[in-house]
Amino acid sequence: MGKAKTFTSAELRRVFDYLATRQHAIRNRAMVCVSHMGGLRVGEIAKLTWGDVIGTDGRVKDEIRLKAEQTKGRHPRIVFISPKLKKELEAYVASVKARPSDWAFFYSQKKPQRGFTPNTLAQYFLSMYKNAGIDGASSHSGRRSFATNISSTGTSVRVLMRLLGHQNISTTIGYVDASDEMLRKAVTLA
Repeated sequence: MGKAKTFTSAELRRVFDYLATRQHAIRNRAMVCVSHMGGLRVGEIAKLTWGDVIGTDGRVKDEIRLKAEQTKGRHPRIVFISPKLKKELEAYVASVKARPSDWAFFYSQKKPQRGFTPNTLAQYFLSMYKNAGIDGASSHSGRRSFATNISSTGTSVRVLMRLLGHQNISTTIGYVDASDEMLRKAVTLA
C-alpha cells in the first residue's frame, strides 16, 4: 500500500469548504485540524477525552498529554497546541455542552460518551476526504501533511521526530514529502 497523500493548502481548504455544508461541521473541522495541525494519529484522536483537551478552568489547554495507552507505540507524549489549532478547538468547545472529563472529546451520534472507535473514525476521515474530492487521502494524510509542513520550515528532523512521537528517526523521514514549493525554495539557496 502506498503512503497517504499529503495535502496542499488548497486541498485542505476544499475539505473545509465541503465540511461547512455538512452536518456536524464544527466537530468534523476540529477533528481534521487536530490531524493536520497537531499531527495526531486517527486512533489518538478517537481516544482523546474531554479532560485531555480541556483544563479544570474550562479552557482549551496549551498542551495535550497523551498517555501510553492512547498512542500507537505505547509511549506517552506531549502534543503542543499551536494558536491556530487552539482557535479551532475553542470553536468546537463553544459548540457543545461541557462534558465530564472522562467522556470522549469528539462525540459520535451513537455513543457520545465513548465517541468514535479508531476504525470507525479512520473510515469517517476516508469518507470526508473522498466526498470533498481529494483522491489518495486517508486518515493518515493529516499526520503526513503536518510532518511535511513542519519540515518545510527548516525545523530539525529530531524536533519533528519528537513532535510525531517516533522512536526512530528513519520512521520520521518517511513521513516528509518533498513538495514542489520545498524544491523551489531549496534551489534558491544554491
